[in-house]
Amino acid sequence: MRRIGVAVAAALAIVTVACAPEPVAQPPAPGATTTTTVTTTTPPTAVPGPGGTTVPVFQHPYRYGTAQAKAPVGPDGLLPVVRRIETDQPYVFITIDDGAVRHPAALELMRNSNVQPSLFLNTKHVQEDPAFFKALQDRAGAKVHAHTANHPNLQGRPYDFQRQEICGNADYLQAQTGHRPTLFRPPFGNYDGTTRKAATDCGFSALVMWTAAVNDGVVQFQAGSRLNRGDIVLMHFRQTFVEDFLAFLERCKQDGLTPVPLEDHLSVPQP
Repeated sequence: MRRIGVAVAAALAIVTVACAPEPVAQPPAPGATTTTTVTTTTPPTAVPGPGGTTVPVFQHPYRYGTAQAKAPVGPDGLLPVVRRIETDQPYVFITIDDGAVRHPAALELMRNSNVQPSLFLNTKHVQEDPAFFKALQDRAGAKVHAHTANHPNLQGRPYDFQRQEICGNADYLQAQTGHRPTLFRPPFGNYDGTTRKAATDCGFSALVMWTAAVNDGVVQFQAGSRLNRGDIVLMHFRQTFVEDFLAFLERCKQDGLTPVPLEDHLSVPQP
């Protein structure tokens, strides 16, 4: 009988434990604090590039594609000539001309650096491989603008000749990219009043010059020894594209500037 009593008691203990209610989580005591760990990722300042290079990376200071400033109005009713951008922000602008050399690293460099250049292109170069420049627009955010059809010196040429070179180039680029250029740069930086009249009649909002240039991997200044905010920098599609583009990026880092899209600061009001 004693053994039976012990067994019954043990069984009751098991049932009691099994039927016990689940423990209820208690709210924190008044004044107690809880700690939440948040993991953040710091954006890279440089990434590996083509041929073992290191590519500086720039973060967008605002949402690209949003107007930051309007194109100025020409004093004589014609499009204005813009040599630099008036800004109180540490912004600089990179423009790339012609399109003669379609360097295979161009797309990678633009995407890796997070920089969106403005391209001033000639019909005679683009028509050799339109898909190359369309990819720079669609995959790297570069904007395509006009630089004449055949890259002639426009200065002193008749109106009809200049209009054909300028408007014809814009028409061609629009057909290839799906976007009509809004900015124009004359070949060699040479222009006259007829050039401005023709470019205005072709619908452009500004004739764009430059304040610094990159050649053979060296940034060259028209004045001073550094890049300044608002500078418009010129380079070309050449065999030295990698050296030139990297020289520009490194100079921006050195001078504390961020490359941003030129179009955002020469925006055209929508009709």
